[in-house]
Amino acid sequence: MSKDKSKTACCETSGNAMSCCKVESLISVDERGQMVLPKELRDKANIKPGDKLALITWEKDGEICCLTLIKADNLAERVREFLSPVMSGVFSG
Repeated sequence: MSKDKSKTACCETSGNAMSCCKVESLISVDERGQMVLPKELRDKANIKPGDKLALITWEKDGEICCLTLIKADNLAERVREFLSPVMSGVFSG
């Protein structure tokens, strides 16, 4: 197997799908494994103390290569939207 395959990003998409994504900042992990999201980013994302964030991992070749944070409330909302047609079919049939 060619090594060139391992050089491609696991988050690759075709077209303009990645145009909404950008590097906001670089953050460090301290010796206890903790990270700090910069205040400007927290303000921009409306992240408040006590908010829950879901950590979503993306794997490539058996290794985690990308980490994505989403507010837990937003994730729950997306899951409800996704499952709504399925659940309405279960309860109506």
